[in-house]
Amino acid sequence: MSRYAKGPFAVDWEDRYDFAELRRQRLERAHRALDESDVDFLLVWKDENVRYLTALRAQLIAGKTTSLNGAILAPGEPPVLLGSGGELDKARAGMSWIGEAHAVPIMEQRELVDGFVRDILKPLLEERGLSGRMGVDQANISFVEAVRRHLPDVELVDGDTVMHRARIVKTDLEVAVIEEACAIGDAVTQRALESVKAGRRELEVAGDAMQTLFYLGGEMAHVITPFVASGEHMSPPHRIATDKLIRNGDLCFIDIGAMWNGYFADIGRTTIVGKPTRMQQKIYTAVYQGLMAGIEQMRPGRTNADAAQAVIDAIAEYGFEDHLFSLFIGHGIGMGANEPPYIGETLPGATVYEFQPNMVFAVEPLVWVPGVRGGGGVRIEDMVLVTEDDPVILSRVEYEERLLT
Repeated sequence: MSRYAKGPFAVDWEDRYDFAELRRQRLERAHRALDESDVDFLLVWKDENVRYLTALRAQLIAGKTTSLNGAILAPGEPPVLLGSGGELDKARAGMSWIGEAHAVPIMEQRELVDGFVRDILKPLLEERGLSGRMGVDQANISFVEAVRRHLPDVELVDGDTVMHRARIVKTDLEVAVIEEACAIGDAVTQRALESVKAGRRELEVAGDAMQTLFYLGGEMAHVITPFVASGEHMSPPHRIATDKLIRNGDLCFIDIGAMWNGYFADIGRTTIVGKPTRMQQKIYTAVYQGLMAGIEQMRPGRTNADAAQAVIDAIAEYGFEDHLFSLFIGHGIGMGANEPPYIGETLPGATVYEFQPNMVFAVEPLVWVPGVRGGGGVRIEDMVLVTEDDPVILSRVEYEERLLT
């Protein structure tokens, strides 16, 4: 499959994206991951897992997104959609691949959750002869208690790991859709960079970028709270957009990204208003060299630990190893905005993975140095595809030449 974004519209004059085949491939991978696990069947609630199985593009209510819609997956069977409100009508009217769908409440009020388990979930499982280990990706305590009351033959176990295993390596068709998401994400980032001027506020820049996102058919930003941080707001990073005025001499970081047809692109760039100082150039160059060193390691046979160490070593050459942001350096990405594997995670449980072809990552080293006038915080973030050969940088926004030494 050719590796470029052909355009987000359906046309009759060029092969583009076969979404029916994409849905088939995803379901096949989910069934395989389920068959290879010790889980008997799945009940998922997380947005990315429901969409992966059913292709439901749902209305998302802030703070409730994992309480709105679900899906049941049994071995060898099509998924059963559990939809809230108008999602059920939409599925029945326009999603011909959904064979069975049932209405569910918002999964938070104890009495409604109990009624769902007793009167909806229990009959669905009994009709299919499903019992034993039910893999769940996310649930509140009232759901857990209701399952114990009404489904004594069901054991709740981890189902999110099953879905991670299905999603960790992308199909070629998924990669093509991610390429299109990157094209939109590049445009969003470019619009933001062009909007950065002395006298404008961070929120204005974010607003311009979000306009481009929706104009181009993007579904949402990678970060629900668009990240535009200027000057001292990057030392340490605020990670939101505020009413702060952007001033001459300020570094300004953009991290908004895009989602298209369920797949995320996470792209970040740092620019400068006016003339940079030598320290700002040094920090930017260290981050850039660290990013390139880490990407160079992203090949089959090497690991996320190799990539993280390469980033750290390159940044250490500039004396900034103690100024790396205390968060992972990179993360898997696809239908999950952030998903395993992680690069540079240092918290307990951090796991070493070997890179495999068609893994996709967002790699995003960040260095911040306090006390730099105009800000001493820089992050550069690229989307990277692991291949059989050299890694491919999917994002194409220019780097800031004025900040490279």
